Amino acid sequence: MTDKAPLKIDFVSDVMCPWCVIGLGGLNQALNKLAPEGICAEITCQPFELNPQMVAEGENLGEHIQRKYGSTPEQSAANRAMIRERAAEVGFDMQMTEQSRIWNTFDAHRLLHWAHQVAPDRQLTLKMALFKAHFTDGRNISDAGILTEIAESAGFDRAEAAEILASSRYVNEVRTSEQLWQSRGITSVPAVVINDQYLISGGQPAQVFENALREIASQKTVTPA
Repeated sequence: MTDKAPLKIDFVSDVMCPWCVIGLGGLNQALNKLAPEGICAEITCQPFELNPQMVAEGENLGEHIQRKYGSTPEQSAANRAMIRERAAEVGFDMQMTEQSRIWNTFDAHRLLHWAHQVAPDRQLTLKMALFKAHFTDGRNISDAGILTEIAESAGFDRAEAAEILASSRYVNEVRTSEQLWQSRGITSVPAVVINDQYLISGGQPAQVFENALREIASQKTVTPA
């Protein structure tokens, strides 16, 4: 008889990244499929900002993509359609349009850090609520009032969330964590770091995660004395 220890997974991502939605969805699908084999994981969301200098009023998505990547409106539309299709495969309703906006996500990362401190088992719930608020509902997730609503919807104390956002709590912790992952070579997201040793980059399909996790788990299998 063998026991498989839970895999340690650090999911490095940004709430503004649609590929992070797809990657997290694929990862969860893989873990659900692997559960009957006794393979499970403890996932921690780690911070990464794609646009750390984003202004408070945000930026139009179409203009942002054109400025940052040089994409034409036609290329952007095709890319959004492809992302929408990939998101649907993992059960997520992606509603990005050319008129969507990019927001600053630092405060969202502060709330995610807090969530892991007080209820690590619900951090992913908050992460998915933030994804839905931005990509499905088109809400401004840099707005403190909206963030507190999202936190409450994920089962967290709204008043404490408001206190955090009105203060500088977790600013240093989030900055330190961002710098740590960058120092480890993470320059794009999603980055899925398993057992501090293995890296899976990008919004991979569930099958890719399934194969990789099964192989990694087999290396951790131990036989009880």
